[in-house]
Amino acid sequence: MTAGGDAVTLVEMAPRDGLQNEATPLTPDIRIELIQRLASTGLTQIEAGAFVSPKWVPQMAGSDTVLASLQHDAGIRYPVLVPNMKGFEAAQAAGARDVSVFAAASESFSRKNINCSIAESLERFRPVCEAAQAQGLRLRGYVSCVMGCPYEGPVDPEAVLAVSRELFAMGCEEISLGDTIGTGTPAATRHLLALLTQELPVGRLAAHFHDTYGQALANLLVALEAGVRVIDASVAGLGGCPYAKGASGNVGTEDVLYMLNGMGMTTGVDLDAIVDVGAWICEQLGRPPASKAARALAARRQST
Repeated sequence: MTAGGDAVTLVEMAPRDGLQNEATPLTPDIRIELIQRLASTGLTQIEAGAFVSPKWVPQMAGSDTVLASLQHDAGIRYPVLVPNMKGFEAAQAAGARDVSVFAAASESFSRKNINCSIAESLERFRPVCEAAQAQGLRLRGYVSCVMGCPYEGPVDPEAVLAVSRELFAMGCEEISLGDTIGTGTPAATRHLLALLTQELPVGRLAAHFHDTYGQALANLLVALEAGVRVIDASVAGLGGCPYAKGASGNVGTEDVLYMLNGMGMTTGVDLDAIVDVGAWICEQLGRPPASKAARALAARRQST
């Protein structure tokens, strides 16, 4: 890393990964306003929703309404999750230009999360990836449970490499590595990235860490030192996983920004504006932000 001027892209996860585990689903109108507020902070990539069955993830119902309401020509990408061709077609009809597929490095988690084996999930994604490429849509791949699984415990880095390799070969422009239950440590992160970057370009990897054990920022620092320059984060630290009991939210966007700003790295995102958005969405949810930086900065404002 250079001392300053090094650019990092933040991918804001709150409207999808941040809200999918909330007990009370928010209306499409509130989710649209959340995205619009986030778009005003300087963020250039905001995950807008998921085209999944509302029976399984009711918090994502109305993602077509949300996506269709957004301005797609303002230099901001609004990726959406699509689990299969049905979801892909619905996303495309709503105006999607960026789609993501979601695999796992754990067999048990794959079956709990998307009701099929890892191999079956990859075959299910293949026509989605082919269609996305044929129609010029940007394609992202997620790999969940890259450090640990709530059902199997520690996950073999070789399993992460195998899934990542397949997604990359299918045409995913970026592979987001998800520590879904937040059990990763800096040493484990360093080992995983050393293995992956033997085969995959580091510029095509993104870090997606949950902060269950308070390790997310430490892991991100290791990822930055390894050359990763795309970080997934969620305003106010919102998030969790419906299929990973006890997992806390994604690392807070405020926490990541505070760290990056202190390192002299550039994101183009306004930290104060992000704090305001986090406070607003937490009001809608009726709870305080999980982000430590958000709480500290809000308290400092009140004391001045």
